[in-house]
Amino acid sequence: MNDTPSHFPEGARVAVLTTQPLDGPLDYLAPEGGVMIGAFVEAPLGPRKVMGVVWGPGLGGFDASKLRRVSAVLDVPPMRDEMRAFLEKAGAYTLTPLPAMLRLATRAPALGQPPSKRKVYRRGTGRPDRETGARARVMAALDEMGGLALTLSELSQMAGVTSSVVKGLVKQGVVAEEESPRDTPYPRLDPALPSKPLAEDQAEAAEVLRNAVASGRYGTTLLKGVTGSGKTEVYLEAVAACLAKGRQALVLLPEIALSAEFLTRVEARFGAKPAEWHSGVTQTERRRIWHMVGSGGAQLVVGARSALFLPFQDLGLVVVDEEHDSSYKQEEGALYNARDMAVLRASITDAQVVLASATPSLESWANAEAGKYRRLTLTSRFGTAALPEMKSLDMRGEDLPADRWISEPLAAAARRRIENGEQALLFLNRRGYAPVTICRACGHQIGCKHCDARMVEHRFLKRLVCHQCGETEPRPEVCPSCDVEGKLAAVGPGVERLAEEARARFPEARIAVLSSDMYTTARQLKAEIASIAEGGADIIVGTQLVAKGHNFPLLTLVGVIDADLGLQGSDLRAAERTFQLMRQVAGRAGRAEKPGVALLQTYQPDHPVIRAILSGDEEGFWRAEAREREAAGVPPYGRMAGIILSSEDVQKVFDLGNALARNAGALRRIGADVYGPAPAPIARVRGRHRVRLLVKAPKGSALQAAVADWVGQFRLKGDLRLAVDIDPQSFF
Repeated sequence: MNDTPSHFPEGARVAVLTTQPLDGPLDYLAPEGGVMIGAFVEAPLGPRKVMGVVWGPGLGGFDASKLRRVSAVLDVPPMRDEMRAFLEKAGAYTLTPLPAMLRLATRAPALGQPPSKRKVYRRGTGRPDRETGARARVMAALDEMGGLALTLSELSQMAGVTSSVVKGLVKQGVVAEEESPRDTPYPRLDPALPSKPLAEDQAEAAEVLRNAVASGRYGTTLLKGVTGSGKTEVYLEAVAACLAKGRQALVLLPEIALSAEFLTRVEARFGAKPAEWHSGVTQTERRRIWHMVGSGGAQLVVGARSALFLPFQDLGLVVVDEEHDSSYKQEEGALYNARDMAVLRASITDAQVVLASATPSLESWANAEAGKYRRLTLTSRFGTAALPEMKSLDMRGEDLPADRWISEPLAAAARRRIENGEQALLFLNRRGYAPVTICRACGHQIGCKHCDARMVEHRFLKRLVCHQCGETEPRPEVCPSCDVEGKLAAVGPGVERLAEEARARFPEARIAVLSSDMYTTARQLKAEIASIAEGGADIIVGTQLVAKGHNFPLLTLVGVIDADLGLQGSDLRAAERTFQLMRQVAGRAGRAEKPGVALLQTYQPDHPVIRAILSGDEEGFWRAEAREREAAGVPPYGRMAGIILSSEDVQKVFDLGNALARNAGALRRIGADVYGPAPAPIARVRGRHRVRLLVKAPKGSALQAAVADWVGQFRLKGDLRLAVDIDPQSFF
């Protein structure tokens, strides 16, 4: 890109990349007045006009007289060179077409349109004709804002009044109503405000990170610390150093529900809230964030993985919190891992990366061992909090009824906590009421009509749900196979069924259920988490959602219902994920003054992973896991790519899979092995049959180029689809 001209005169050939599903950029003629490289433009494509970005000089190769002219240059700052380089490199690494990468970078509505206006309210000069408590609260709220304007809903909520009270004051001149652009800068964050007092190891780690950020050079740090050790306070000091240099910072969180507590901590540290970017943000706010990030009007963004594709003006720091979390992997469309892409983007912008986790991924651990990443370790919990005691409950000796899953020792421990005014968590990583609905007359299991997956009963919805495609249907009264009534039965526990058992076992307790599909909006989920943290429940029943960074001060007991659940199957990361999940869940206990206990119900107390969890020998676990992976030549000591083929015609998909396996010379030249084709573990999703191939290659091999040559031999016809997953995390 360095040799590319920055401006193209009128009539010059330019390559415009659009978000349409094409092979790459198309040639156009520059409009009147010329156009900058990186400019956002509107260009004709067939009968339509589409948005695109000037990617460089025209590619040529055909008659210039047939070229069409760019229709308009949009009033948006041009895409920066580093952003175009990032999209190209990320696309090349993941083998994702550039138009799909551009879609990730333009996920905000009406980017080229002028900003719309909205009404805002400030303190006026008049006095009300009569004083009331409601009117006094409105004036006090405006005075408290020090001249800053508020929207009608913000002012009404802050003052605790109806909108009619505000509008009445507007008529009297007490409150001034103005029109203001929606795309306004975010409140300035003050990095000079004092931080919380830091423990000695926290202060040392914070100083290392401050110096790294101040260097203005790229580097990646693995910040490892036991749960509750204050990793957030440490990396917020790196954020402060970044803001003090006038650069922008990005903090990625794995779960939208985590953001409420985190935003409060950011506001306490810097005096204002940052910009938020995730699926729960309104379209208007998305547009505002996109524009403000690009113009420098947002210093800090807290967001989900897609925030990595915002058009930062000067990105100086990326924090990936809970970096081990599997939700950082995008599993549909462009298949990328936000943790790895954060490192790539930072290397282009001379930014620092902080990967924070109590239980890091083996990839990050291995990079730190090899010296590619700096490693900082926090060894103790902050303040008076101590790490929870961890014990196993051997379920082989328990004589539980078929419809019970809470053992007597765990029930007794939970009861003691409730009596002491403390909280207990019952953890089961399985959504819904029951994973299987079976007919006791004929043995039929109710499955999804569109997928090779069982329908999961969600009793609170009164429906059966497919967790693959989202299809739902009412729970039938009659078996769809044998037409016998009253014989359908739920088999196995889900989190809803566990809550039902908890209500029966602890009738006096207040029970809260935390599962992502129990709440229709992110706001409801945040409110429930806040209520629990304030003591609004005695027993929490939850899925892996509760493992992700929440701080419940009264929680002193964690009971894991089925610690063996994640050890089943052939996933190469099964041991790692089970270890991480159990340690993270256990880490919710004892985060305040009172000590915590974690009880793991298991039928395999002697399993190496269960023993490693109980002993707390994390380094020993990682080294043993690393030895096994290295011997097998699998990540992070080898390379992998998944090929997912799909079609409504099962024969077509297997024919293509077999053809790929027979013509894999490009892969064998780099020493790679090809496994498959084989039906995916869930072989049909949304009516499409799925077949997988797995490529295993030596570390350091040119895997992407070989895979591109290999799959490029075949033209896909009809409804056949082929997706490439570099560094697969899931094998479904």
